[in-house]
Amino acid sequence: MKLIIIAVGHKMPGWIEDGFGEYQKRLPREFALQLIELKPDKRAGSKTPQQVMAEEAERILAAIPQGARVLAMDERGANWTTMALAEKMKAWHVDGRDTVFIIGGTDGLDPSVKQRADQLLQLSAMTLPHGMVRVLLAEQLYRAYSILHNHPYHRE
Repeated sequence: MKLIIIAVGHKMPGWIEDGFGEYQKRLPREFALQLIELKPDKRAGSKTPQQVMAEEAERILAAIPQGARVLAMDERGANWTTMALAEKMKAWHVDGRDTVFIIGGTDGLDPSVKQRADQLLQLSAMTLPHGMVRVLLAEQLYRAYSILHNHPYHRE
């Protein structure tokens, strides 16, 4: 099973890449974490936010592996605890399907991406910088993994 983050945005600051990379390398092969970066659409001329999101949606949807479980990151999505995420990851590992997390661009996610998602999920009710979401999501995936394997990283 792979954990895949599809994120609109590229050329992140070094500290974002370093933070993400740290948690990515901590996860073992059976929970391999992959990042697919998609270049954001330019807001040239008279493009509306809806047009930009629709164009980004085409590339997002094309990047989703066939048969994958899809969770779209959205501030109005379900608010899981880390323990709940760990339980979900345990079940996902059993069924073996790749799990995709989608982080939208500056304007958010097009409704077609949200409709394709099996679940909308939030990290916070607050709006977060998109690069930061990558790091926080990678950390939470590692933390959930550590819970499942009784690793001392997570303490209750």
